[in-house]
Amino acid sequence: MTRTALITGASRGLGRALAAALSERGWRLVVDGRDADRLAAAVAAFPHPDLVTAIPGDVADPDHRAALAEAVGHRLDLLVNNASDLGPSPLPPLAQLRVEDLQAVLAVNTVAPLALLQLTLPELARAGGRVLNISSDAAVEAYEGWGGYGASKAALDQLSAVLAVEHPDLRVYAVDPGDMRTAMHQAAFPGEDIGDRPEPETVVPALLRLVDDHLPSGRYRAADLALAAAR
Repeated sequence: MTRTALITGASRGLGRALAAALSERGWRLVVDGRDADRLAAAVAAFPHPDLVTAIPGDVADPDHRAALAEAVGHRLDLLVNNASDLGPSPLPPLAQLRVEDLQAVLAVNTVAPLALLQLTLPELARAGGRVLNISSDAAVEAYEGWGGYGASKAALDQLSAVLAVEHPDLRVYAVDPGDMRTAMHQAAFPGEDIGDRPEPETVVPALLRLVDDHLPSGRYRAADLALAAAR
């Protein structure tokens, strides 16, 4: 049976890298991204673009989320909440973070993942599926300027933990991928060279462990998963 994954933020970065890896395995994919042209280019480069449904849009938009859920169909094996909003760049201290900017970050990073799970829960339950919520070390560490983004990811971690308790038939993971060479990470450090950060593709094997293995629900660091696999 062909497996189906819904991956948000798949036009670049980690979402694109994971989608490409699953496409290579012959998965059917439903993907989104805010930039329609960039999303189309990403899908065209996947190994099996014929198995991909691409729906450009913003996960903060309820109508867009409904369209994604509708495209999933009868069964969903994997939901990857990867789309993220960093907030203003350069990153401001919390005392200067506008409330409306915090609300926008929470809408993408915290509210949208829960809303998508609610919309696709019957299809996930039918498949005994898995949920990968992409988190960050900023959810557990106090970094100057990262208060809004970190708070949104800390809330996502807690949502993931409670969902795992409430739905033991599913596997719900919060995953810290670590630093990566992505456009969002570059926006967090404007004008700086982030060329020493690893490419998103290096994180994909750790995520595939959560897709393939029978690890219990919980919060994982990609670095720990890679280290365990190497032993």
